[in-house]
Amino acid sequence: MDIDFPLILVILVFGSGLIWLLDALFLAPGRRRVVAELRGQFPGWEQQGSGQALKYEEKVASSAREPLVVEYAKSFFPVLLVVFVLRSFLVEPFQIPSSSMVPTLEVGDYILVNKYTYGIRLPVLRTKVLSLNEPQRGDVMVFFPPHMNDTYYIKRVVGLPGDTISYRKKRLYVNGTEVPDETLAVVPEGGYRYRLSQETLGDAVHLVQENESRPARDFTVQVKPGHYFMMGDNRDNSSDSRIWGQVPEKDIVGKAFAVWMHWDSLFSVPSFSRVGQIQ
Repeated sequence: MDIDFPLILVILVFGSGLIWLLDALFLAPGRRRVVAELRGQFPGWEQQGSGQALKYEEKVASSAREPLVVEYAKSFFPVLLVVFVLRSFLVEPFQIPSSSMVPTLEVGDYILVNKYTYGIRLPVLRTKVLSLNEPQRGDVMVFFPPHMNDTYYIKRVVGLPGDTISYRKKRLYVNGTEVPDETLAVVPEGGYRYRLSQETLGDAVHLVQENESRPARDFTVQVKPGHYFMMGDNRDNSSDSRIWGQVPEKDIVGKAFAVWMHWDSLFSVPSFSRVGQIQ
């Protein structure tokens, strides 16, 4: 089962903040009164190393010490709050787990996702509270797919609401017009032939990979209102809208915009050779 990190982060932020607030309102005033009384009992409490100062510190530690849970809450709350705001509303890191976006994104790429491009949403609830921009054809988008509503997926936006999307003989058509596609190379590998091409989809000029040894899966579909049709750039090795359907607007997470690191595995050395903007 996938760990619901956003929910855990929300619980930690509000939990630590609540502990800090309750302590400030109800417990801290009592401790301050005790400290004031002890300072009256030990007038020499400011004389470091003196007998009265040592006794004062001992009494404070035993009767007016801040609870350990409050110490932890006050220490972690500011850090957790910053992480919460950054991750929920600005930028979230994401690791590429599969080869469905090859050659644009490779397994082990670490990318950054803009969380506000398509509007501000509440974490966990996913409710949009501020509309900004709409996804554009060609965007690389992170979202929750309809068949797994608790797992991030990343694909390219191929169809916008109202579009008619066709795929015939491994050529993509949007509203009856063939998407420009220039062959760059045909590479044999492992008994297959892979065609590498450059596709122009909307304003995005990006690479696409096809396995010429696999039969085409032709289809024509109209994108429903408020939905988006998603496809991987590795066209013959991608679980996308051709299999599990269209993505509703409410399940959008954000726009992927940059690769910041590549790390194959825990026992390999991270690489920064692929750092750059996502096309």
